[in-house]
Order: sequence, then structure tokens, then C-alpha cells
Amino acid sequence: MLAVPEVHLVRPEDVPAAAAALVRAFYDDPMLIYMFPEPRTRARALRRFFILQLRQSPKKRVLAYTTEGCRSTALWMPPRTSPPGVREVIAQLPIFLIMGRRFGAALELVQLVEARHPKTPHYYLGGLGTDPAWQGRGLGSAVLTPVLDICDRDGVPAYLESSKESNVAFYQRHRFELTDEVVVPDGSVRLWLMWREPLLAPSGAGA
Repeated sequence: MLAVPEVHLVRPEDVPAAAAALVRAFYDDPMLIYMFPEPRTRARALRRFFILQLRQSPKKRVLAYTTEGCRSTALWMPPRTSPPGVREVIAQLPIFLIMGRRFGAALELVQLVEARHPKTPHYYLGGLGTDPAWQGRGLGSAVLTPVLDICDRDGVPAYLESSKESNVAFYQRHRFELTDEVVVPDGSVRLWLMWREPLLAPSGAGA
């Protein structure tokens, strides 16, 4: 029987290793290929992309949980009670600037997905990646658990968009339900939208 992997919030010293593992995990992800289509520069762009996200973790814009050795990392956004402020918007600009000539296409994709984003307050799984060499060992489930436990304890739903159909069954095992699909105009990327009700759902909850 495999031991349950230890999980902790990403610390500043974890960022390089966590970003490197996420690059390996997402290098063939259809959504990120759409944003970073050039194979020769994709790894470098993805590394910058993930480092910027991981560095937001201590500031509570992102809750990033990782395993020992940073082999698997989950990037969560906590529930919003108000629209993003100016500082939050500015903080996201470097992420979009990394995309260079793909800025317009990436922004269009983000707007398309955001239009389907549930309005009910929820924890949003922005990304979950496990180093390919360590997949199939329960690490992905381990980094999901801390926030899903919070959701069940506090009666808060969770939401994600999966850019690989092969991952849908994994999330269904964690009680996410498929609610819809989104396809970019050129048909090159399909996203599976998934919603999870907490075990202790508050009255009137829904997507």
C-alpha cells in the first residue's frame, strides 16, 4: 500500500522545482499549446508563466499546494466576494505579456472561458500538474485534497476546466461533475467544464 504523499503550500524556495515539473506536465496540454504554439520556445515561456503564478501563492491570490520534491502541484484560486481590483488586474498583466504575438488569441480564449465561469462563489482549480515520471502514484489526488477538504468543511463548491478529456474521469472520482463544454472558434481546443458540490452544501447553492 502506497504511503499518502505529504503536501504543503508552495514556499518561495519551492518555486523553481514546482515550475519545472509543471512545464513537463503541461508541455503537451492543448490549451497551453494554443497559447504557446512554438515548440522551440514553449518550455521557456511556460516556465515564466508558472513562476509568475506560483509567486502569487504567498499573497493569497493563488493557493498552490505541492508534494515533496514538488513533483505535483495544484493551483487554486479562493472564492471571490467582489470583482478583481486594479492591483489584481495589474498583477496578471505579466502573464499575458509572456504570450507575445499570441496575446490576442489568448485573451479571446480567456474571455470565452470566463463567460461560462459560474457566478456562485467557489474554489477554482486553475491548474493541476504532475511530473510525467511520477504520474499514477496518487500525487494529483494528494494535492487536490487540502482544498477539497476545505470545500466540504465550509460548504463551498469547486470548479475547473479540463483541457484533456482523458482527465475527466480522474476529476469525477473526486466528485466533480461534467456540466458543459467550450470549444475555441477554430476547433483546436476543447474544454470540459466541471463542478463539484461540497458534502455539506449550503441551501441555495448551485452553479
